[in-house]
Amino acid sequence: MNSLSLIETLSNAYGTSGFEDQVVEIAEQYAEAEKLGSVRHDCNLNVYINAEKNSGNRPVVMLDAHSDEVGFIVQAIKPDGTLCFLPQGGWSPYTVPAHKVKVQTYDGSWVSGIVASVPVHFLPRDRENVCPSFSEMVIDVGATSKEEVEKVFNIHIGAPVVPDVVFEYNETTGIMLGKAFDNRLGCAAVLETMKELQSEDLDVDVTGILSCQEEIGERGAFVTKDVVKPDIAICFEGCPADDTFSPEYMIQAGIKKGPMLRHIDRSMITNPRFQRFALELGRELGIPVQESVRSGGGTNGGPIHMSNGGVPVIVIGIPVRYIHSHHGFASMEDYKNGVKLAVEIIRRLNAETIKTF
Repeated sequence: MNSLSLIETLSNAYGTSGFEDQVVEIAEQYAEAEKLGSVRHDCNLNVYINAEKNSGNRPVVMLDAHSDEVGFIVQAIKPDGTLCFLPQGGWSPYTVPAHKVKVQTYDGSWVSGIVASVPVHFLPRDRENVCPSFSEMVIDVGATSKEEVEKVFNIHIGAPVVPDVVFEYNETTGIMLGKAFDNRLGCAAVLETMKELQSEDLDVDVTGILSCQEEIGERGAFVTKDVVKPDIAICFEGCPADDTFSPEYMIQAGIKKGPMLRHIDRSMITNPRFQRFALELGRELGIPVQESVRSGGGTNGGPIHMSNGGVPVIVIGIPVRYIHSHHGFASMEDYKNGVKLAVEIIRRLNAETIKTF
């Protein structure tokens, strides 16, 4: 499976926080088919891939990406058959109404729905241009009663809901369009980084992690960090691109400008020595790399860098326009450069180098 097919398959998979089953299955099948090493998942749906050549007596490099996507969950069913829901992850209510979604039934199949609110024809004039709150929206699956939803559609409260979007790729521009690039691009990057390194004799052991429930508080990483006990870590992320609404001097994550390494966000001050090592290596090898300083946001780097007595961590972000909405744009070139940078970093890591960070 090439990069494009892998990303397409992962992007199209349904997996909001806590319901990452499809992503887990895809990752495990890929790891087994490519003989990346031993692979398993835990009860929370964290995936662990231990490289075939791991010796058990070398420093451990943790490659992390979260497998969940922002989505919704059914909270209640109204008598008219519409579904009340809660957001899973950081949604803006402005981006949600009138979009198609998929709702999982009790037996695991998926039903199409529409996020609806009161039509403009029935709104008072002072509400015509007001964005509805989540409590004022519903998901409509075309039912006419609560009984029909439960007995015919087989949908019940607690059902996960995901955006209904199909991946597209423009071969002329190298631009991908799809859902869940935050963080299925990172999942693909973990798998392909391990594939690139599988035949090499390294000075470190490599463990790949696809962690669950990042979008609701990095919950998977709080588990995996204690299982893996890394000496150093690289987190892949689908990071928010800022090139369509920021002044030029503030653009720090533009698409087609390379992966982005952030110095700080709300979850972590990036280890400056490891960060400098990665940035200088990118420049030395001609890999385009962007830098950012963020006042918000957070990644699995937060819990990981505070584990195992302190761990140097960098975040390699693939810029994505309009993440945390139904659709996003990302560049295949940025993705491949992110993988290339991670591969080159790991090739140069050993116990002595890690101590300098």
